[in-house]
Amino acid sequence: MQPAIKSLKSLAVTLGALLLTSSLVQAATEIEFWTNQTQSDRMKIIETLASTFEALNNDIKIKVVPVDENEMATQMAAAAAAGSLPNVIEAGSELLLAFGEEGIVDIESNGKMLQKIGKKRFFSGALNMLQAPNGKDFYGVPMHGWIQGIWYRKDWFAERGLAAPDTWENIEKAARELTDKSKNQYGILIGTKPEGYTEQVFTHFALSNGARQFNAKGELTFNSPQMLETLKYYQTLAQFNPPGPQTWRARDYYLQGKMGMFFYSTYIMDDLALAEVAKGSLTSEHFEGLSGADFDADLVKNTGFVPVITNKTAASYGVLQGLAALKSTPAETTATEKFVEYLYDPYAYITFLHMAPGGMNPMLADIPDHPNYLKDPKGIFKTYGTDAIKTIINGFENIQTFTVVDGKAFPESGQIFAKQIIPRMVYSVVFEGVSPEQAIARAEMEMQDLIGR
Repeated sequence: MQPAIKSLKSLAVTLGALLLTSSLVQAATEIEFWTNQTQSDRMKIIETLASTFEALNNDIKIKVVPVDENEMATQMAAAAAAGSLPNVIEAGSELLLAFGEEGIVDIESNGKMLQKIGKKRFFSGALNMLQAPNGKDFYGVPMHGWIQGIWYRKDWFAERGLAAPDTWENIEKAARELTDKSKNQYGILIGTKPEGYTEQVFTHFALSNGARQFNAKGELTFNSPQMLETLKYYQTLAQFNPPGPQTWRARDYYLQGKMGMFFYSTYIMDDLALAEVAKGSLTSEHFEGLSGADFDADLVKNTGFVPVITNKTAASYGVLQGLAALKSTPAETTATEKFVEYLYDPYAYITFLHMAPGGMNPMLADIPDHPNYLKDPKGIFKTYGTDAIKTIINGFENIQTFTVVDGKAFPESGQIFAKQIIPRMVYSVVFEGVSPEQAIARAEMEMQDLIGR
């Protein structure tokens, strides 16, 4: 009977171990991470980072959920109504400010993470974009961002003796001269569809004309002579756009040699430099007017970039993506803080940024000096050169949007962004025959109703 007793004892030990393991698994804290990196290749990288974190923290599980940036506000509203908010999100600064004002952001947790990562390491312009109205709290942690500008055919401009598109006058003149609709060639791409890209482009022009949503006192000043002038100018430029409501996708015209200028962020850098990345824009799938084209290896050297536009004032524009902890249980909050801090470890952080070299720029000022940063897997940074990359990144020290006025953030601007009031205004003027005066007055009324003043 002795062997049987030993066998039973062994079985009991094994069962005990299994029960202990099971209890540990059950005790693991699961947190949900919403990211707007919805592309499959980027999701794989994020999931790999999450798996690595789980291996280092076996008491925490990460559920990664992709959410399109244009759907983030509506999905968040639905999650809030259902009582099932995610624990941490990646989103644009305007949305994070809006969520902060709604009271779903864990300000204390975000403050802890900033201090742990090192608040002084962040670009001050990036921090300003996520600052709460009280001037001391933050609605998120700056993660990555991009600078917007006009990418243009330097060779076409040289052939026609055109000046660089850095002023309203130069931009309009080039757009006219480079448009030849009989050849399906267009001078410029600006957003006209009621979505985020349109607001980004319009905002850049508005800032360059001294137009703002709010003044330094927080008063709504959208319906101003400067904003009206911007809208009329935008309406003029839309004549030189490809036909129909347009968004960023019409960059295909540029990559196929059918466009002179287009507004885009630094995300376009790899498309211009690498054939395998550009191929999605070299087909006839997206536009009836395009038959497709071979990759132009000379396009990257024939392309210029203008990040600063001037009319009444010089203005740059960029978008910041941040991470924000939302209110949840103490255990989930602790797990969230650990996960976010891990994502800022240099190796994890650079891996994340290298998903889109040039498009995802670091918000930590010391990262460009890290030996791994300029060695992106695709060799994009090598193509453009170290100086160009650092010049782009340093622009985040003084990044501009409607959200921040004289160093003070106005979260109401994020609420306006979430409702797409500005791009709907643009669409109504370009495609529905509404006069600029009527459209801008209606937009301001919608803003007043939204923010209660």
